[in-house]
Amino acid sequence: MTERRARTITPLSLTSGAVLTGHAGDLDEYAKALSGTCSAVAAPAEDTVYRRAGAGAVAALTGFTPSAWARDHLPRAPRLRERLAAVSARGTLPAVTAACVAAAAVHDAALSDEDLGECALIVAGGDLAPGHQAEAVVRFADQGHVAPSYALTHMDVDIVGTVSQVTGAVGEGWVLGASAASGAVAVQQAARLVASGEAARCLVVAPATEHSAVELAALRQAGALTATVPHRDPRTLCRPFDRTRSGFVPGQGAAAVLIEPVEDAARRGRDPLALLLGHGQALDGRRAADPTPEGQTTALRRALDRAGIDARDVDYVNAHATGTHIGDEIEGHSLAAVFGARPLVNATKALTGHCFGTSGLLELIATAIQLRDGFCHGNPHLTRPCTDGLTFAPRDTVQADLAVAVSSSYAFCGISCSLVLGRAGTGKDDPTW
Repeated sequence: MTERRARTITPLSLTSGAVLTGHAGDLDEYAKALSGTCSAVAAPAEDTVYRRAGAGAVAALTGFTPSAWARDHLPRAPRLRERLAAVSARGTLPAVTAACVAAAAVHDAALSDEDLGECALIVAGGDLAPGHQAEAVVRFADQGHVAPSYALTHMDVDIVGTVSQVTGAVGEGWVLGASAASGAVAVQQAARLVASGEAARCLVVAPATEHSAVELAALRQAGALTATVPHRDPRTLCRPFDRTRSGFVPGQGAAAVLIEPVEDAARRGRDPLALLLGHGQALDGRRAADPTPEGQTTALRRALDRAGIDARDVDYVNAHATGTHIGDEIEGHSLAAVFGARPLVNATKALTGHCFGTSGLLELIATAIQLRDGFCHGNPHLTRPCTDGLTFAPRDTVQADLAVAVSSSYAFCGISCSLVLGRAGTGKDDPTW
């Protein structure tokens, strides 16, 4: 280990997490899917927005219903189940999925009513329900009628109110939009709130986005989203960092984490999933779909500096890597410039698809699980890397002693954000202490 540098922020506890994906309804199922390098990617079903938009594959929330999810994943939380049932009937997919993962995270963290009274809430994402909006527009054009509830459901802040009602979190709250980097930037802002003392703790929630065919078709026509590839199984279309990548595969997912001081988690007898050691963000200074390596490397180095971690001490990098032609190539060069060949590199989107504003949170939780459980999930469809100089995880999961990791998220219009995590509970000689 290299000589430790001075930290500029105090490590915080990533106390609890919750996920909802096409192949996992809780953390245990998510850990199992990650350790087995299991993918939720499949061909889009008939008569879906993904099929109409020409997407070649999707990792969808097939068969999800809030009542069944609550029965299976909140069996000992009757009050939370009752509150979920009350908001589910007229809630949008983003609102309902956000409420589910938020309820699970709050329950797992064992927060009291008093704790929740001092809990801030950040909902990550923006333009979260365009599919719901498109349906309302078509219905109004055909019938001249719109449901009164649409006055709320068309707005992203409806999700703030829904989550607050279900969980009881009544500190300050808002929606934070940073496109595909929303989840990561929201965690950064939560850390700032808690570290400054403005909030005792903060619940970060990233809902599943409900797209219409219009947004998805535009992304496909722009070359970002993959269409059908002749003679290739749709299940293999999500190919981050591979020379044969053809664009990203859309995914549906929701996630939540609780950020708080380490001593507060200990007071309630809760061990952190991981420690949040540092964060960094940068802008490219331009409006464009393609990122710049300067913005990415700046965000990475800022995060490492604040964590007091040398790049040579990073064991693992969870890359943003969506599977787009230009994006993966630029990110690969950025990672090589900062880290060289030392850390293992993988991309969780190969298993979950690109879940838009939720991706950063899903990938942060995936990083925490791999630190905790000592493995690195595989890159199942990476056979011909597009970037030299990096050590990619193999196609199947490998056991690995990981202490420090970085998870990065990048977004259209030049937003870069990196988060540094440390394995929890390893002692004072470990760089995560």
